[in-house]
This record gives sequence, C-alpha cells and structure tokens, in this order.
Amino acid sequence: MTPSTTPIEVDGRRLDLSNLEKVLYPAAGFTKAQVIDYYARVAPAMLPHLAGRALTLVRCPDGVEGERFFEKRCPPHHPDWIPEVGGLRSCEVRELAALVWLANLAALELHTLQARADEPGRPTAVVFDLDPGPPAGVLDCCRVALELRELLDELGLEAVVKTSGSKGLHLSIPLHTAVNADVTKAFALTIGRVLASRDPKRIVTDMRKELRRGRVFVDWSQNDEHKTTVAAYSLRIQPRPTVSTPVTWQEVEDALEMADPDALTFETAAVLERVAELGDLYVANVELEQELPTRIPDTAT
Repeated sequence: MTPSTTPIEVDGRRLDLSNLEKVLYPAAGFTKAQVIDYYARVAPAMLPHLAGRALTLVRCPDGVEGERFFEKRCPPHHPDWIPEVGGLRSCEVRELAALVWLANLAALELHTLQARADEPGRPTAVVFDLDPGPPAGVLDCCRVALELRELLDELGLEAVVKTSGSKGLHLSIPLHTAVNADVTKAFALTIGRVLASRDPKRIVTDMRKELRRGRVFVDWSQNDEHKTTVAAYSLRIQPRPTVSTPVTWQEVEDALEMADPDALTFETAAVLERVAELGDLYVANVELEQELPTRIPDTAT
C-alpha cells in the first residue's frame, strides 16, 4: 500500500510528509502529525542546541512499542540542503525544515556529541547524567543534583539542569573554552568521586550495575569523545511523549521539598507552554564561557 503523503512548504523547502495519522505513542494516542507539530513549534528553542553538531537519530517507524534503531549516518535519501558532518557523515540540523524532515522519519530522539563537528576534539561542556538505580528515583537525583551544584559553586562554576525525559537528570557545565575530552572526563570523574566519598550509600561512580541498586550513578563517562547525550527538548521513547526538559534549580528544590516525583515530568504541551513563558532555560549551555579550574580542592575531607 502506498503511504499517504501531504506536501508542505517550510521556509521555502518542499517536504512530503507521510502517514500523519499514524499513532507513535499508543498510550497517549499521540500521532506522527503531533510529533512533527511539536518539533516545529519547539524549534526556536531547540535549534541552537543542534546547530553545528553531528546528530545520532533514534528512529521508531512503528512507534514506541515497535522496533527502534540508532542511525549515526545521515539517511542516504536526505535532502541536499541538510549538511553531512563529522567522520560518520551525520545529519546536522540548523533550520526548521531539517527538523521537520527528521520528525517525519519518526526520529523521535535526537542525540548530540559534546563537541561541535568543526572542532571534534573540543567539547563545549562537561555533562553529568544522574541515573537512579531502583528503588532510587528522580527525587534521589534531585538531592544529588543540588549537592553537585553546591560543589560546583565552590569552584566558581555555573551549571544548567534538565530532565532526562525518562527517570533521571542531566547537568551541564558550559565551557566554550580551550579543553579536550580527556580533561572534561577526568574532571567529571573527580567531581563524582568527591560526591560519592561524601555519601557512598546514595551515590556511586562505578559503572558496575550491581553497585547501582538504590543509588544514584553519577555517569561521568558521558564526556567521552564518542558518547552522545539526548538533546534539550528532544522527545523520549517512553510510553507517553515525555521530553528532556530544561528546568530551573528552584524547580529541582521544590520537587524535592514536595516529595513529588511527577513534578519534573513534562510532556510536549507543557514544554511548549514553558518555552512560551520562560524562554530557553538551557540557553547558557550554548552561550556561557567558563574555564575549568586547574585543580580541584580536596572537598571530601
């Protein structure tokens, strides 16, 4: 059967959208048309976090309950106005039409490297993925995130925070200064070890899964040159269309104080409302310049 197509024009680019009525998130009745609409509307906030970076796509042509696959190389049938960048010839998204084109492929998740494609050896941030091992949950991540923020404050560093869109939190320390992945990864590991030494019953930096139960894993390895992190404002492959959503530090504190694990869960409609009201809470990650300290004081003692 030939899929139904709908021709549209986006900023002068002609696109043929297909199967718009297809349900990609069955638990929410959320269709491909709604996925495309979300990405089109969130684009002004999201595009700065994608531009200049090689993308890894996670595609679900049959929705979140079907098969999913990672695609690092830009699909061979991509329009010639979507650039290929990096050694793997990945897609780069710098305009609305490109984001819509990927959404039409059911590329639900968009992941980026820590470095821009034109400077692959120079990460623009240090990232921490706070991943709770059950029965620990997002509130445990909130507690660790606030402790991490306090430690970074002592070092004169600012960080931004977003939900993973799944069960954890992501922190990013914007840099945009001369540094390499070996330095950022070593820094993240050292910071994680300081936190773990303060509270070994709740925090772990060891990757062994058997050690993570009931603890928050501070994943420092996200700073590896070849690791990607889900982009701000990306949908996640979950039963409902949750989003990796930038939040304020006050919201992290409030969620912990209220003991409400759902306070930091946002679906597409809520994210669009937040962007309209608050703007891009993650903008510092593409603008703020900071330098890492040459040494970290022994704050564990």
